[in-house]
Amino acid sequence: APRRRLPELWGLGQRLTWVAGLALAISAFTGWYSGPGSDQGVEVSVLGWDTGILGKLVLLIGIVAIVLVILRETGIALPAAVPESLVVIALGALGTIAVLVRLLSIPDDFFFAGREIGLAISLVAALALLVAGLLEAAEEL
Repeated sequence: APRRRLPELWGLGQRLTWVAGLALAISAFTGWYSGPGSDQGVEVSVLGWDTGILGKLVLLIGIVAIVLVILRETGIALPAAVPESLVVIALGALGTIAVLVRLLSIPDDFFFAGREIGLAISLVAALALLVAGLLEAAEEL
């Protein structure tokens, strides 16, 4: 029986790279921590961007993933010695590690705060970027 081929509009890995990169970049501006403020009844929310270098790294990783897709679509390719799938896998792994560090270790400045949904969004987006790189590697084979 003949093998069915998937439509090649955009590979699944490339689409997932785009979506995960966008979600990861946006997640740096979501609430990662929240807790009671110094005033009675005031709730303080801390964005990923405000958590130091790791929050900014999450934004940068998301932007780099989006730029990789844009470069590919405009016909600009990375050198042959550097497969794009490997770059996406590395970005996903680095993003996952950065978010896990912030998930497991709340910065000292925000000791009063608990974890928020933004951290979960960032973690899912970073893991999706890692999976996207693996899918791209499978598509290249």
